[in-house]
Amino acid sequence: MRILAINDISCVGKCSLTVALPVLSACGATVDILPTALLSTHTGGFTGYTFLNLDDEMEKICRHWETLGLTYDVIYSGYLGSKAQIEFVKSVKRRFLKPNGKFVVDPVLGDNFKFYAGFDSDFAAGMLSLCGEADYILPNETESFLLTGERDFSKSLHMLQKICPHPVITGADCEDGYFLYYFDEKEERMPLTKVEGNYHGAGDVFASAFAGCIGGGLPLKEALALTSEFCYRSILRTKEEVPDRKYGMNYEKELWILTDKFGKTEL
Repeated sequence: MRILAINDISCVGKCSLTVALPVLSACGATVDILPTALLSTHTGGFTGYTFLNLDDEMEKICRHWETLGLTYDVIYSGYLGSKAQIEFVKSVKRRFLKPNGKFVVDPVLGDNFKFYAGFDSDFAAGMLSLCGEADYILPNETESFLLTGERDFSKSLHMLQKICPHPVITGADCEDGYFLYYFDEKEERMPLTKVEGNYHGAGDVFASAFAGCIGGGLPLKEALALTSEFCYRSILRTKEEVPDRKYGMNYEKELWILTDKFGKTEL
């Protein structure tokens, strides 16, 4: 299994590609990366960070890959640094995804019902168009709202399902509990145990594990259950062990959950 992860490189604060590489590898994948931006730190909780957009370099990288004949079983897209990158990722899918391969989009836009720095409604409209190319999308509750304008999770899920066969809202805080909402032939809810607090990088840990589980052939419900267990255990460990959570999650000692399922990782 060969997976392409498209995301930024944040040099400090475990997230994005520095999370995707070990987590996807634990699922037995050979992982290649296409960086979208280079940051000194991630943007959540740090100030004064540097940001280098890699628009021009991405095309050069892909041209070289075409000479190598590279193709992928799964392409997983996360943080994109510009609207131009949204259109470019669509071309990456056309050029490099194998027939019957899976395209997983984490539509990174915001949290706490606010856009992340540098994003706006125009960018969200572009991201929605990328979601229309995907087999699976993984918005959090904020991103489901920013994509659809709908705060009701069931209504938002059905709106997203009109453009993508398998939308997953990765954390829906409802009056009757905390759930994953997902569409697998029909609307489904999977109960989750909520751990209070903010855990930077949790979305990347979830999306990377999910992409690896889908690439490893698990059906959607099983992929979500395994991913959720891995993330929950990682959050609990982080809560106990990490005093300053902007530096990311301590997920590494929970990778056994994935390696036990998928066997020996490829080197």
